[in-house]
Amino acid sequence: MNSLKLEITAAQAGQRLDRLLHAAEPDLSRTALQKAIQSGHCTVDGLTETRPAAKVRTGQQVHLQLPEVSGQLQPEDGHLELLWQDEHLVVCNKPAGLTVHPCPSCPEQTLVQRLLARFPQLGKIEGQRPGIVHRLDKDTSGLLVVALTETDRLSLSNAFADRQVHKEYLALVAGLAPKSGQCQEPVGRHPTAKVKMAIVPENRGGRHAHTEWQRLWHSENKAISLLAVRIHTGRTHQIRVHMAHLGYPLLGDKLYAPKAVRDMAPRQMLHAWRLSFTHPASGEALSFSCPPPDDMPEAALTTDRRMQRLVITGNPGSGKSAFSDFLAQKGVPVISADTIVTSLYAPSGAGSQWIGRLRGARLLEADGSVNRVALMAAMQEDPVLRRDVEQTVHALTRQAVETFWAQEEAQGTPLAAAEIPLYFECGWQQLFSPKPLTVGVHCPLPLRSARTARTRGWNQEKMAALEAWQWPEEQKMAACDLIITNDKYLRHLDDKVTRFLLQLRLHLEKAQQKQADTLTKLWL
Repeated sequence: MNSLKLEITAAQAGQRLDRLLHAAEPDLSRTALQKAIQSGHCTVDGLTETRPAAKVRTGQQVHLQLPEVSGQLQPEDGHLELLWQDEHLVVCNKPAGLTVHPCPSCPEQTLVQRLLARFPQLGKIEGQRPGIVHRLDKDTSGLLVVALTETDRLSLSNAFADRQVHKEYLALVAGLAPKSGQCQEPVGRHPTAKVKMAIVPENRGGRHAHTEWQRLWHSENKAISLLAVRIHTGRTHQIRVHMAHLGYPLLGDKLYAPKAVRDMAPRQMLHAWRLSFTHPASGEALSFSCPPPDDMPEAALTTDRRMQRLVITGNPGSGKSAFSDFLAQKGVPVISADTIVTSLYAPSGAGSQWIGRLRGARLLEADGSVNRVALMAAMQEDPVLRRDVEQTVHALTRQAVETFWAQEEAQGTPLAAAEIPLYFECGWQQLFSPKPLTVGVHCPLPLRSARTARTRGWNQEKMAALEAWQWPEEQKMAACDLIITNDKYLRHLDDKVTRFLLQLRLHLEKAQQKQADTLTKLWL
């Protein structure tokens, strides 16, 4: 496409000129269109318009005339990563973002022009894509073989056509793909979107396409998979179309992935990893492999990196609330199950309304809040009431904790804690996903009894009753991942919290490095 004429409709009025032209001709990049406008190749009602951001009006006539691509390629300096070179061919690692050969939307700054500067003999091959026997999309990185003579170009082209070349890619896709699989749906031009390909029946122009894969890795939350993908045919966008069709679109794919998946990576996460073929002159079997650029493992690890969830638990008087307060003072978001229950028991709270319907007003204060002393006495006398109250209030509390964690993770918080005294007694250690790290705050019973008597006014009978409703402290601490002993003064506990956070940060860094090492080993 070298010429484009438009008459602005009422629906198009008010749009930027470059965006309007890009919508009309999506094959042309916004950057190329902006350069063309700034260079004076666009007119509006016959007058040259050089502002890409100019707003159009209803009825205006827009004419874009792109300059012809020069028939003579110009060498251009630029970085090249070469894995093999001789007088017949070159194997290079193409970076993402670099177009392979010139086209109307990208007439310069291409791989071919960089190769021409390094290997001037390419200039003896005619056309705008000298030596090119296969291509990679602009945003796909990886291995590419380029012929340096016309004889070698023909030989390699025949090898590709006869499927004698082994091509394997690394692809990061959304979802938990099967361990292995294949797709043989025909691929053709999308019926309405010219810039896209699609699954199209062969009787409507689609061409046979064969893709197969092996799953190498998946994230802990099963949100993404790393695949080794082999293509037996070389259709345009084949891997991207096939994987999206199967429900596993590539991360960062702006054409075929839904927005949530597009936003998970800066580009489509596709890398030409392995390439094997026979040398066109010597007959030698050549095999190459190349690890992906850093953005690929970074996208995998970022997507798999979940917020660390903490549960702080302990028996009455252990100091778990003080531990939680110190965490909060150091910037860790903390929610307390006791605070949630207080809000549930407040006037018009979900808990107070339910208890009022269950037992009438005798367990409520005049303002409609729960009389916690009366409720405690009623629960001690009536095991059925205690069971009903615990099941209902615990379910509401757990939902509030889940909501808190989800909100903090959505904001990018790296660590958030919940103080839950009855975490194990409620059986919640089996319910949260991802599983939180549990921190038990330990304190000997005599010291805990003295604390609760001094700070809360509990007598021995009340302390014994609440202690009986919980696991024995020894059993609870044994179930925790970490134990913090709180048998001294508050300053001592504050120091322990500081050391705990430092150790936790180091632990998380080691876990992340282990994930990175696991991924790296897959392609070494």
